[in-house]
Amino acid sequence: MNTNYLISIVGPTAIGKTALSIELAKAFDTEILSADSRQFYKEMSIGTAAPSKKELAAAPHHFIHHKSILEDYSVGDFEKEALATTEELFRKHKLLILVGGSGLYVKSLLEGLDDFPEVDPKIRMELNEQFAELGLEPLKEQLKSLDPVYYEKIDSDNPHRVIRALEICLGTGKSFSSFLDQPKTQRPFKNISIGLTAPREEIYDRINRRVDIMMDEGLLEEAEGLYSKRNLNALNTVGYKELFAFLEGRVNLEEGVEEIKKNTRRFAKRQLTWFRKDKNIHWFDYKTPAQEIIDFINAKIS
Repeated sequence: MNTNYLISIVGPTAIGKTALSIELAKAFDTEILSADSRQFYKEMSIGTAAPSKKELAAAPHHFIHHKSILEDYSVGDFEKEALATTEELFRKHKLLILVGGSGLYVKSLLEGLDDFPEVDPKIRMELNEQFAELGLEPLKEQLKSLDPVYYEKIDSDNPHRVIRALEICLGTGKSFSSFLDQPKTQRPFKNISIGLTAPREEIYDRINRRVDIMMDEGLLEEAEGLYSKRNLNALNTVGYKELFAFLEGRVNLEEGVEEIKKNTRRFAKRQLTWFRKDKNIHWFDYKTPAQEIIDFINAKIS
C-alpha cells in the first residue's frame, strides 16, 4: 500500500460507530481520530457517549477528552490539529480511522474548510451580548434576513453557528453562503467513507435506550456538576441543556429525559440529512459484520 488512506466512519448517533471503529483499528493495526465535537471535552463524558475506558484501551484514540469546556475550540482549530496529527501518524501507519457524527468536523479534515476574511472581533462580542440579553430568536431572524440561503442549511438552534454566520455577514457586507464551496487544498491521503444506518424506528429505539442507560450511569449527577457553567457554548448540548431545565425547576425529571430523547432523535435526523448528501459514502446496515466491512475496505484499497 503506497497511498495513505483515511477511513471515515459516519452516521447518526447511537448507531454503533465507536464499536466498528475499534474493530477496524484492530484489524488494520492502526489508530483512531475522533471527529465528535462534544467528546473533545473532558468534563463531558456520560452525556456525549464518549468511549469507555475499556474501549479507549482497545485501540489508540486521539481527540477524546483533550480539551476543557473552558477553552475556545473551533472547527478550524480541529482541522489544523487533526491535519498535523494525521501527518505524524501516517509515518507509522498507512491507514487511519476517523470516526464521528459531527458532519462539519468530518468535512473539515477530509476536504478543508471554506476560507473567510478576518472581521472586527467587536462584532462577535456585540452578537454574544445580544444573545445573552435577548436570546437566540432575534439573531436567527437577522440571519434569515441577511442570508436566507445559509439559514435554511444550518442547525439554526445552534447559537455558535448563527453568531458565526452573522459575524461574517455584518463584517463583510456579503452573505456567509457566498464564501462557501470554494476550491480546497488537496489532502495527502485518500478517503474511504463508511456510513452506518438502520430503519428510522430502530435508530430511534437505540437512541431511547441509550438515554435510559446514560441516566442509569449518572448523567443527572454529571449535569449537576456542570450546572454553574451552563452558559458555556460547549454545554449548549443535547443531554445537558434539558437537565439544566430540570435543575432550574422548569420541567420535571421525566419531562427532561423525554426532551433529551426527542432532541437526540431530531439531531440524528439532521445527521442523516447531512451525510446522505455525500454521494461518496458507502452505506452499510448497522448489523453488518465488521469482517464484511473490513473485506470491502481491503477490496477498495487493492
